Amino acid sequence: MGQNVLESMNILITGGTGFIGKKLITKFSDYQFTVLTRNIERAKKTLGDTHTYLTEISQLSPETKFDSIINLAGEPIADKRWRKRQKDKLQHSRWKTTQDLVGWIKTAKHKPSSFLSGSAIGFYGTSESAIFTEDSFPSIQDFSSRLCQQWEDVAMSASDLTRVVLLRTGVVLAVDGGALKKLILPFKLGLGGKIGSGDQWMSWIHIDDYLNAIKLFIEDETCQGPFNLTAPNPVKNSEFSKILAASLKRPSFMTVPAFLMKLILGEASTLVLDGQKVVPAKLLDKNFLFAFETYKKAVNNLFPLP
Repeated sequence: MGQNVLESMNILITGGTGFIGKKLITKFSDYQFTVLTRNIERAKKTLGDTHTYLTEISQLSPETKFDSIINLAGEPIADKRWRKRQKDKLQHSRWKTTQDLVGWIKTAKHKPSSFLSGSAIGFYGTSESAIFTEDSFPSIQDFSSRLCQQWEDVAMSASDLTRVVLLRTGVVLAVDGGALKKLILPFKLGLGGKIGSGDQWMSWIHIDDYLNAIKLFIEDETCQGPFNLTAPNPVKNSEFSKILAASLKRPSFMTVPAFLMKLILGEASTLVLDGQKVVPAKLLDKNFLFAFETYKKAVNNLFPLP
């Protein structure tokens, strides 16, 4: 696929005003984006006036042509306790949007070349010992795993119409969003440290590697099915905390007790107290070049020493 074709790509994106979506639209400024958003005015303030904005997928004509669809929509999973109403919201925001996109693809006169649809490494469930690749089955059937499985099943229902790539995403590292944004303040105050036992695995990826992987998925027509968007070297939570503290030149001797996380987050505390060791086998098979293979290198890039 030539450079001129890439620069003229027309992309439909959901979740474009989210942490990752904003980064993606900024990086691929040569692409033409149509952004599905609930609030057009707020989206324009965030992303600018150069894009096309829609509030409903039903506003799309079957004649509209997209080269790719990137589906990142979804209520943030760790922001609130998983009471029934919140679980319903988490499910609806993922499943309904994905189903609507699949429905439009079915009616589209010009099928997109690819459909990149969000998921998460929560698909695999949690484990202290297992190593998960894209061929692994879920270890347990907790809420997060069931949520991702159904999300992926809906997306894959378009696989006979277009090339579907499932984005099984780990902890995305960036200074202005995601997990690190929430962690930086307590660490800067000298209150950082491991969570619970600290033995839980954290499978992470630097934002730059994430975005470059998205580019690969759009361009490489052999990419399909699930891909683990994680770096090749997961770390234990205790190591994650020590390296982050050292980069910020702060101590890391505090421990956030497991019972406190359970008290604050309830069932959602499993996201931080339990973990999974996930490796990006399919990206490595594609000879994808990670700019940040190790967590230390990634953190030092995000928080360079003066």
